[in-house]
Amino acid sequence: MTESVVRIGGIPDPHFGGELIDLGPTHPGSAGMLDVRISTTGVAIASADPHPGSLHRGVEMILTARDYRQALSLANRHDWQAPFFGEWALARLVEDALGIEAPARARWLRAVGAEHSRIASHLAYLSFVGYRLGDASLGTDGVREALRGQTAAWTGNRVHPMVVRLGGVAADLPAGWADAERGVVARASELAERIGTAVAAGFGAGVAPVSAAVVDAHGLAGAVARASGVATDLRRGGSLHEEPWADLADLLAVDAPATGDAQARFAHLAAEVVASAAMLGRLLDALPDGPLVAHLPKVVKLPDGDWLAAVEAPLGRAGMVVTSRGEKTPWRLRLRTPSFANVSAWPAVLPGTDRADLDVAIASLPWVAGDLDK
Repeated sequence: MTESVVRIGGIPDPHFGGELIDLGPTHPGSAGMLDVRISTTGVAIASADPHPGSLHRGVEMILTARDYRQALSLANRHDWQAPFFGEWALARLVEDALGIEAPARARWLRAVGAEHSRIASHLAYLSFVGYRLGDASLGTDGVREALRGQTAAWTGNRVHPMVVRLGGVAADLPAGWADAERGVVARASELAERIGTAVAAGFGAGVAPVSAAVVDAHGLAGAVARASGVATDLRRGGSLHEEPWADLADLLAVDAPATGDAQARFAHLAAEVVASAAMLGRLLDALPDGPLVAHLPKVVKLPDGDWLAAVEAPLGRAGMVVTSRGEKTPWRLRLRTPSFANVSAWPAVLPGTDRADLDVAIASLPWVAGDLDK
């Protein structure tokens, strides 16, 4: 048995004697800050032990030093591939605790922001497919930059939108934004279909299968769980906050394999880009009129107790739990992140994988460094 340390992405370190894995220059893994200690028997991986710990952002403690309005601008920092969902999760939690219903237009706009961000995040992870195959025509950088431009046109910020407010949203869509969005997501859909075709040709087939038992044991969700045949999707919920999804139910079940391997996971990411593009078209066509924000008290305080909320983020369930003592700041705040769930499953999933397929395996079980080492 041979043991080694593998480093995923990051800044080159002349003192590091292990192996570097490159998932592509614009893949989220290029941020680094994650090592994996592996042992191999012959060509197969016998064990894998991921080692985060280089970041330690302390976001949970930072958020308890802010009131609930201020915290929204920090809640989007840990998953920087899909920051919209951190804002949305915290707003959902506060609204549920106080019995506040966001106006219909705000709920629709939140759904627009969610599917827009889902496309951008999925394309970031799908960038690995073209990079691994050496096919520049499958590169996602151009479409992702156009999506960032759309985020900036709506919110004023390219990466961290900071558009969700307690009880609604801060900004309406500017003139011409909807038509521009339809054009951008049509490009994203066409690209995702081509990536899906490349994946269907055998990319990742049989690599690192995830069973339904592993999904349950590690709390996996999102495309990873759905690729293993576990039908979990919080957008199927029936609360008032999720009212727009009732009109999109036929688009939530995508046509992709459920074999549980890396091929199925990449196929689900690609198919969900196509589905989200179709959802955006339907949402923009049916956007209701009305106000953007509900009436709120001058000082927002949550009742005593534990309060929780979760949203369907691109990588899976993104949840927050707040313990309140009736003050305007949380007494405790905990994050439930899909990145942590996905990486926690690596020791169960990676053994048996061919050493040459390690990059394919870990790229199909996605994470964001700040979402993992929070």
